[in-house]
Amino acid sequence: MSDWADAQAPSIADIEDLAHAAFADLPASFRGLCAGVTIHVEDFPDPDTLDEMECESEFDLLGLFRGVGLAQSGMAVTGQMPNRVWLYRRPLLDYWAEHDDTLGRLVSHVLIHEIGHHFGLSDADMAAIEAAAN
Repeated sequence: MSDWADAQAPSIADIEDLAHAAFADLPASFRGLCAGVTIHVEDFPDPDTLDEMECESEFDLLGLFRGVGLAQSGMAVTGQMPNRVWLYRRPLLDYWAEHDDTLGRLVSHVLIHEIGHHFGLSDADMAAIEAAAN
């Protein structure tokens, strides 16, 4: 019998572990600029986020950057909520099941993309960071 017979879907904690490992693999110069950015994993985006992002389904959003990115202000303001990257477990697992990438590579890709919003990076910049991390 295959090892899949007893396999369970990765938990929120498993996705958090993948995200923190992906973050640790980013170039040190890039990680150093991310001071104060926190990573959170939830099963799904909350209803307000789904409405705000105009999602048709709770599976439409894999991740989201919340906060004031360096591209907008460059400075934290007293009383401002910390910059956060949200990763959504169930949409990530659904996407993973339908594509050929590993779950670790998918989590890394979404994390880099969302952190890229913090910096106002282009898709080409994010692709270069992703290539350097792998």
